[in-house]
Amino acid sequence: MTSGGGVPDLPSVLAAAVEGIGGEPRAGQLQMARAVERALTEREHLLVQAGTGTGKSLAYLVPALLHHSTVVVATATIALQTQLVERDLPVLVEAIAPLLGRRPSFAVLKGRSNYACLNRVMDEPAAPPGATSGGNATDGPAELFAAQAFAESVDAATVDDGTDTAMAKDARRLRAWVKTTTTGDRLELQPGVDDRVWRAFSVTGRECLNQQCPWVQDCFAEHAREQAREADVVVTNHSLLAINTLENVPVLPDHDVVVVDEAHELIDRATSASTRTLAPGTIERAAQRSRRPAGRDAADALLGAAGALADALLSVPDGQIARPEGALLTALASVRDAARAALSEISAATKRGDEGAGGGVDAGAVQLAKADLDEVFTAAGDLITVTDETIAWVDTDARRQRSLHLAPLSVAGLLRESLFNSATVVLTSATLKLGGTFDALAASVGLLPVRPARAEPGEENQDTGDEDTVHSGDDEPLRWQGLDVGSPFDFARQGIFYTAADLPERGGAGQTTVPAEVIERVVELIGAAGGRTLGLFSSKWAAQVVADEVRSRIGVPLLTQWDAPLPHVIAQFAEQPRSCLFGTLSLWQGVDVPGDSCTLVIIDKLPFPRPDEPIVQARSRAADAEGSSGFMRVSVPRAALLLAQGSGRLIRSSTDRGVVAVLDPRLATKRYGPYIARSLPPFWQTTDLEPVLNALRALDDAATIAEAEQRVRE
Repeated sequence: MTSGGGVPDLPSVLAAAVEGIGGEPRAGQLQMARAVERALTEREHLLVQAGTGTGKSLAYLVPALLHHSTVVVATATIALQTQLVERDLPVLVEAIAPLLGRRPSFAVLKGRSNYACLNRVMDEPAAPPGATSGGNATDGPAELFAAQAFAESVDAATVDDGTDTAMAKDARRLRAWVKTTTTGDRLELQPGVDDRVWRAFSVTGRECLNQQCPWVQDCFAEHAREQAREADVVVTNHSLLAINTLENVPVLPDHDVVVVDEAHELIDRATSASTRTLAPGTIERAAQRSRRPAGRDAADALLGAAGALADALLSVPDGQIARPEGALLTALASVRDAARAALSEISAATKRGDEGAGGGVDAGAVQLAKADLDEVFTAAGDLITVTDETIAWVDTDARRQRSLHLAPLSVAGLLRESLFNSATVVLTSATLKLGGTFDALAASVGLLPVRPARAEPGEENQDTGDEDTVHSGDDEPLRWQGLDVGSPFDFARQGIFYTAADLPERGGAGQTTVPAEVIERVVELIGAAGGRTLGLFSSKWAAQVVADEVRSRIGVPLLTQWDAPLPHVIAQFAEQPRSCLFGTLSLWQGVDVPGDSCTLVIIDKLPFPRPDEPIVQARSRAADAEGSSGFMRVSVPRAALLLAQGSGRLIRSSTDRGVVAVLDPRLATKRYGPYIARSLPPFWQTTDLEPVLNALRALDDAATIAEAEQRVRE
């Protein structure tokens, strides 16, 4: 069918798309697609929760491809980005092109550091601005190799030193790959290379020479941007979206619609993109890179400032700091001034037409130095002027290196001004409603003013979630709708949500033992399930302690996420139905293992953030100062979100059955328990252990019989 103007209507196009991928029509998918279409037409923001199995990708991609201008789709994970570009969009385009009478286009766009840099890979050094490249402008990458090393890139020379080390072999393999690839995308290079090798042959946006680069005509990143400018749909990631909007760096093509998938992660990604970091090691690297472009004196001054900062940090404990003062403030000022002076020296040398104060410095080395100096200068200046709207803190990494950080207290205002005021935005995820309402998420992104939270979140007014809720008013000029399209899965019949209300409460951060009762319950549950268990733990030490105990008492394979690269252990878990996999945050989201390999998900504790995390601590204090409850506004919603994500690992298909077991009695005994419970998939809930064990034994028996029958058929 077509609309009055001859354009095929959305249900017809969606039906063709579903048929094209071999799927089945789903009511929630059509409901979501209609809501997205309406949001794009009426230019109203949309928050849509689409549970597992809804097919939300097609529900927003079809309206996006029917839209009259470019739509940006941002994902949080590489896995989803790859799925959209390599599976969903190619099939979708083939399916709907006959209906549209044209072939919609799409492109993927990543940050520059995801593409190999020809200027670093080339065997001849970059020419200064204005010089010719030494190759025909029409030559491809295969013709652009010469005989000399790219002398000024210390990193490249280090990894590609002509030896038989693993890094040198990786570097030579990368160089050979660049001769054949058409995209230069790191994901294409299989097997991958060491991170240090890739870093040596790629650049960040700050390090790029842009139009001054002699290889700009063949640049992989530039080609990706050209394709994106012509595409109907551009797939990118949250980080690049944040850079484009929050930092006002135009890395994305012009667009009037943004779809944010995995939107429950947007706040953390936006916060990360807005965070400044300064460490003595970073300053020392900038000094080394600027020694020739800026001159020895400027570099030595910067090295001295780095040493002063390192000394000052010795007397500052880890954690949040109010405002730099004393030796720390003096050191930061020295760093800022030294970086500014080095930048001035480079600028003066450029105006004189020199190749840098040290002479003989190519454009690539100059740009690297300027990029590092800009980063140091900006971070030091921002840290000097900490305000009530920012959070500053000190931490120590695993290598005992200390660093300073600065983040915004809230990204709500930034997102409101930079994202929601400039485009129509669709936020979607399987988990957006917390405590039964969209308000917490809406407030965190700037769609709603933050109101004081009640002591008991469960007493707040709740959206039913069954119908769209339009929010507007004098204090909220941005219009948005919230919609929950549910899931095609029958969670109440397919899964049990068990809370171990009889177990002892666990301590907070710093606890070094797992109660014997908890370990005993884990053994009991896994024994009934016959393995087939995904264990989600609040800390690495807890996962390892419990894993060691379980291995000694249960005769099933038990993996941890640290045994091998994560994709490998997840694949091994999926392939061995009677195995167990234990891990922490990396497993709480994105693990998709349907079938009998995962019939039990164990969650050891409610996943509250650590109260001493600087950002959590600062945002909680700010809420308390406003007369609200920091714990309720910050910690409880985050725990509810992560618990919902972890619980969502259980039911991944219409035939899955199983149990989610939370070994934390607080979910049943604390006042915030109902709020968190309303954020979860609608499982049948119980605190009674016996029916849980019986259900797991029955599922194990059925799976064992099915596996035996499968072996007979084979």
